Amino acid sequence: MLATPGTLPPPAQDDRWAYETKQDGQRVVVYLPGDGSVLLRARSGEDITGAYPELRPLGGTLGSTPAILDGEVVALDAHGRADFQLLQSRMGLAHSPQRAARLAAQTPVHLVLFDVMHLARPLLTLPYAQRRARLQELTLDGPTWSTPAAVVGHGTEALRATREHGLEGLVCKRLDSVYEPGVRSRSWIKIRNMRSADVVVGGWLPGKGRLTGLPGAVLLGQRAAGHLRYVGRVGTGWSEAERAELAALLRAAETDTCPFTPAPRVPGARWVLPRLVGEVSYSTRTRTGLLRQPSWLRLRPDLTPEESAADLPEDAV
Repeated sequence: MLATPGTLPPPAQDDRWAYETKQDGQRVVVYLPGDGSVLLRARSGEDITGAYPELRPLGGTLGSTPAILDGEVVALDAHGRADFQLLQSRMGLAHSPQRAARLAAQTPVHLVLFDVMHLARPLLTLPYAQRRARLQELTLDGPTWSTPAAVVGHGTEALRATREHGLEGLVCKRLDSVYEPGVRSRSWIKIRNMRSADVVVGGWLPGKGRLTGLPGAVLLGQRAAGHLRYVGRVGTGWSEAERAELAALLRAAETDTCPFTPAPRVPGARWVLPRLVGEVSYSTRTRTGLLRQPSWLRLRPDLTPEESAADLPEDAV
């Protein structure tokens, strides 16, 4: 069951919803056959059990009771927050058991559980509130897995708390909703905390197909330690008219010299004089300062390139 992007429920309906922290990790369905084993499947259906050997002990937690659980595998940073960049080193190792075991010791993962679809019998038609109560009763809290509580009501406060603690966002779930496998349902609403930043355009990548002759993406930078540091690319957020306007501005600013220090490895890039300032939204930054999930908001002709300063790591590239 998947969540639909949206906003908080109306205040008058607040007490009909539960609120869970949105996790920045890999979604998994956990199969516990009741024989001491565990099977993890990704959203694609792929068996990824081998990638996370530290989760194998979960197989014996419910004894002989078969269960199917819903959750998310995360890697936590030094502040206890999910860090997708850390998790990436652990993904894709289902068929490399030795490497998976080695990385498990270096970067252990944690399984966050938030639903139960089967517990000795199918629970799909039970309302969320009852399924969540059954899950809590299992007290599945171990060395590398946990069942964080959901908050009923108080959605505004819950969303504010995720923003104040630098978390990815919030998932709102109707208390009376059944579990709909494979459905992106309006009974689950996800709200991603987006941030904004002022950036300098230092280059662009030509578009293809209907975007031939127009920018498919622009390359972004921010000032740090006296240099324009590359912070990523953005290719969404423009209307057709805005993209055409930007194309004209980019052609007028063309140069053969890369304005970024150090120069990023971006095949096919076309460089421009770093004088255009824009504003983008993004979810988080990687540890090297790159913007994750950026989207273009607007040009900022009222700002100078020097006003795009950011506190970036020394190894930002």
